[in-house]
Parts: sequence; C-alpha cells; structure tokens
Amino acid sequence: MKKSILLVISMIVLMSCIGCKTEPIPKKDTTVKKEPRKKEPIVAESVPVAEELDMGNSLDEKIGSMLMVGFMGTTAPQGSQICNDILTYNLAGVILFDVNPVNHSEPKNIANKEQVRELTAQLQACSQNGKLLIAVDQEGGGVQRLKRKYGFYGKFPKARDVKKKSDAQVRAEYLKMGEELSSVGINYNLAPVVDLAINKRNKIIYKYGRSFGAEPETVAKYSEIFIEAMRSNGVLSSVKHFPGHGSSLGDTHKGFVDVTNLWNKKELEPYKLLSERGVIDTVMVAHVFNKKLDAEYPATLSAKVVKGLLREKIGFNGVVITDDLQMGAIGKYSLRDRLRLTIGAGNDILLFGNQLSLSNMVTVQELVDTVKGMVQSGEVKLADIEKSNERINRLREMI
Repeated sequence: MKKSILLVISMIVLMSCIGCKTEPIPKKDTTVKKEPRKKEPIVAESVPVAEELDMGNSLDEKIGSMLMVGFMGTTAPQGSQICNDILTYNLAGVILFDVNPVNHSEPKNIANKEQVRELTAQLQACSQNGKLLIAVDQEGGGVQRLKRKYGFYGKFPKARDVKKKSDAQVRAEYLKMGEELSSVGINYNLAPVVDLAINKRNKIIYKYGRSFGAEPETVAKYSEIFIEAMRSNGVLSSVKHFPGHGSSLGDTHKGFVDVTNLWNKKELEPYKLLSERGVIDTVMVAHVFNKKLDAEYPATLSAKVVKGLLREKIGFNGVVITDDLQMGAIGKYSLRDRLRLTIGAGNDILLFGNQLSLSNMVTVQELVDTVKGMVQSGEVKLADIEKSNERINRLREMI
C-alpha cells in the first residue's frame, strides 16, 4: 500500500515539471572590479575650502565686527557715511573725540551734552542690534574728552591724585564719571591706565600723572574701583597699556618707542592681579617694542606678546583692543601689514581713530577690502577673525 502511494506522488511531481526550464547555478565572480575614480572639486590653492565658502557679505561683516573707527561729524543721520558703515559692516564700535584735526574751531564729535546724547542715539539706531560700542578716553586729569567747556563736569582727578582721597571718595568720583558717560549714551571708557609710575622721565604717563602709582597692588586697587564704578553704570572699560608703558621714555603717538632696557617684569603684575579677580572687560595693547618679549615686532603686532604673554601666560581670554593703529610708533608698517599682523597676533578690536594725521585717514571700506583680500590670499586666517567675533559678541552682550 505504501509503495502504491509513493508511486502516485512521484508521477504527479514529474508531470508538474514538464515544460519547466532549469537555470544553471551561476558561478561566483571572484574578479575584483575597479570603481570609477570620483572627480575631486577644484579648489583655489591659496584659499581653504571652509574659508572660500564664507566669502562675500558675511565675511565683510565679520571683518567689520573687528573695527572701531573715528569719524567726522556731530550728527549721524540715516544715510550718512558713518551710519551706512555701521549698518553695512556691523562695526564693533566708534570712538568719539572733541578736538577736530581738520578744523580746530569746530568740534569733531563732542559739542555739548544734548548733542552727544542725540549723536549716540543716532549711532545706535544705525546698528543692527543696538549693541554698538561707543567709546571715549575719559581717565580724569588731562585726559577727559567730556570737558567742562562743553557742559560736562570735567573736574575728575588725575590718577596720581586719587590716593589723597578716601576709598569712598574715590568710588564716588568714578561713579559720577560712569553716570555722566552713561547719561549721554557712551558705553565704553578706554581707561583706566594700569601702567606703573616707575620712570620720572616718562613723557606720556608719569609727566601727566596718569598712573595710580609705582606699586602693582596700589594700581590694581584703584583700577578695580574705577572698573566697578563703570560697570555699575553699564559702561565697559579697558585697562591699558599692555605690557607696560610706564617705563618708557618716548611717546608712541609720535614715533618708535623701545623699552627693552627700561621695562620691568613687575609692569605685568596689575594685569595678573585684575585678571585673577575677574574684573577686566578688555585690555588695550600698546605699540611699545621690547626685544626681550619679541625681537621683531612691537607689542600690538606681536603674537608672542598678545597670544603668548597676555592670553596663555596671564590667562586673559577676553577682548583685546589695539591702541590707535595710526600712531607714529608703527608708522613704518604699511596698512596691509598692520592689519595682517594685528589680526595674526590675536587682537580682537582694531582701532583707527582717524585723529592723529590727516594724511593717514582711512575709510571702513578700505579696511574691510584690505583684510578681505588677505583672507582670500591666505595671509589672514578666517579662524582668527571668527574667534575674535565670538569674543566681541560676548562683550557687546554686556551693554
């Protein structure tokens, strides 16, 4: 019975396969096939890909965000050159002066209280976010842009004399200063001076009593009072002139200043003390030359001084601003070299006051175009510009 059943099943299977085509089992191909070579994108050798993709208007703004400039005018209406520059290039800031280098009978930016208040309001209205840095040098003593003859208080003491007062009186003086600055829309005071009064023959610091004293702790103490008083009124500050101008004989406004044989390491102490206390908003770097720190370049142009000494050794990671890049001390360097070296050194805000020499006045467009060309050629790194932008943006958020 079982055999009969198996015979029937076999016949059924055989019949169902009639007409079926049997496919041979393919042999496995063991040959290695070469993939076609992909074409690599063509990239200009002088410009890294990441930098090339960031060119254009965005790069213009990134460069503009590193610039602080001086300009002519007591007003800044919509459509004015300075207003257009602020908006187009997202400038870091502007610096105001009272003395007009073109015509001494007319003010440059400061005529009276109400005028300054209106000017700063116009300037902020030109900015993209109302965070424009508006700066002056208001130290006290002989360095006061807001003078009595323009309707301001104008009697703030020089740094040398504040030790004659009690700490409470000193604080009250600087609170008054900060309040006056804030009341007219100025949010950035390029002070205090933290240079040490260690050279009586010094023509720019000691002579005018701009230092709080010869001892680092004394200088740090009064500088901290100054800075905190500014902060209480929403005003940023800048300690200056790194790495020390108190030992010099010459004036960097006028010409090359070599402090190699005069400079003392203790001139760094106020910066260390204030940095450790976390009270520094920004540091201004001077154009002094010291071959012991850098045998080739003055401080503002030196990566050894800015990146090496200030940032790495002292540990300051905030905004670094140059002293005016139109000063005589770096006059032998072309505009292109000044820009290239200051950015490469690690400075964040590049200051062009357009105040010291009529022949050296420069436009924002020229500055931006010059830096832009060097980014394209690889002479300036976009990464340096972007790092500076990050630090500057954090600073501007504080105002």
